[in-house]
Amino acid sequence: MKQYEINICGVKRTLPFIDINENTAFASFVILGDTELISACAPVLAERIGPVDAIVTAEAKGIALAYEISKCLGLKEFVVARKSAKSYMRDVVSVSVHSITTQGEQHLYLDGTDADKIRGKKICLIDDVISTGESLYALEQLVQSAGGNIVQKAAVLAEGNAAAREDILFLQKLPLFSRTAEGEYEIVV
Repeated sequence: MKQYEINICGVKRTLPFIDINENTAFASFVILGDTELISACAPVLAERIGPVDAIVTAEAKGIALAYEISKCLGLKEFVVARKSAKSYMRDVVSVSVHSITTQGEQHLYLDGTDADKIRGKKICLIDDVISTGESLYALEQLVQSAGGNIVQKAAVLAEGNAAAREDILFLQKLPLFSRTAEGEYEIVV
């Protein structure tokens, strides 16, 4: 394969391969800005998520998806964990994160006002792809630090071994790949 073809909720996309190292690659899935795909996936995810008090996502790729799922669930707002502390933030809650698509350590931040919105509430965490689980884990830690009660964790895709997790909702598995001697890619997990 030179690229990976995927069909999610009736929407077809062609994903380029990105090498992680000499042996492993992933198919790059970016939902940010893809109105058609978000509109197709959000209602299906919302139905599976069920009743929650709030949706929380990390900046930035999950924002549009979280917005659309919030609309489908009849929620008036959703919460975004930021990747940098902003000058307007007060009583900030923060955690550190490592992920397959992030080089080095990053942090997630919640403004105290947003922390108040989720304290004691039933929360669903939203991401575009769950892979190693590091980003999701950091988001979990952040929400728990703010006093939120996580009742669901959802994504459009679960990548590689993440598809075997029983604690997440997802629409489809996204395999991991290896590069052949001929420069093509084949599914490994």
